[in-house]
Amino acid sequence: MATQESTTRPEAPAHHPLAPAGPLTAVPAPPAAPDWPTWGQRMLPAPLRNLLVDLGMWHNPQPLPPSGHLAQTITVLDRYGWCRSLDYSPTGRMCIRGAQNLLEKTGHVTPAARARAVDHMQTVLARHGVTMPFHAWNDLPHQQFSNIHTLLTRAAYTARANGE
Repeated sequence: MATQESTTRPEAPAHHPLAPAGPLTAVPAPPAAPDWPTWGQRMLPAPLRNLLVDLGMWHNPQPLPPSGHLAQTITVLDRYGWCRSLDYSPTGRMCIRGAQNLLEKTGHVTPAARARAVDHMQTVLARHGVTMPFHAWNDLPHQQFSNIHTLLTRAAYTARANGE
């Protein structure tokens, strides 16, 4: 009795995308981009707001470390839009520095953590041979948002790898 060979093909293994290795998986998802500061936030000086916090009459958000700040800067630029040459455009778009200003003004980052985030951005730019400040690099005429996104992402991974 002859055996009949199977004419069906073996099934291909299921495709599973590879997860990025190393520090790429270490950066947690950033909080959502904050709303524009209210008139109360804009008009009250920071020392007075801090006094109100101490009295329990005001609630500041929890400041993020540099890696979280850089990731949240991306969400701010995604939400409000990116521009060059202005911290804030008339239509509400922002450059990197404008997004950082918004986050600092609303209490999402401390000045020290923001300065460390800037150091990480400058380090990433220096690795690619760019010696100008990040805000000047942001304003270059040929600049695109994809480059800005890449800079902020790499700087966030660098900060996270350094424990920040």
